[in-house]
Amino acid sequence: MGEAGSFQHIYVWSDVWQHAGWDSIIYIAALAAIDPSLYEAATVDGASKFQRLRYIDLPFLIPTAVILLIMRTGNVMNLGFEKVYLMQNPLNTTISEVISTYVYKIGMISNQYSLSAAVNLFNTIVNFVLLILVNGVSKKLGDTSLW
Repeated sequence: MGEAGSFQHIYVWSDVWQHAGWDSIIYIAALAAIDPSLYEAATVDGASKFQRLRYIDLPFLIPTAVILLIMRTGNVMNLGFEKVYLMQNPLNTTISEVISTYVYKIGMISNQYSLSAAVNLFNTIVNFVLLILVNGVSKKLGDTSLW
């Protein structure tokens, strides 16, 4: 944490580690919902493990992956205030400043409530627009969406 350049790598890989467990539970549940007779029929027809993965598992996992992508897109502008703020120090502040920590510092430390509210409102609007766009694109391309 003493090197500013390593902050991004530490943040991204800790986020991957943080969400890997929950995402794997969701994917395993999606795989458990596949009818076992599909695997039996593929085995009888002589399909290899790779062919079963390609033609049975992946098509059933794509809607789940799209829903998870849409849900993650809803949080793309909300990077997680707590983790970033706790990982910040004077050595990496130049690279670790994100919108949520900026809003906190402007609003609570500098007492500029109106500016922090405006920045956070802009952040929320951009996040909402991204969510609507990704949901619309996924609905047009694959008929999978949140609504």
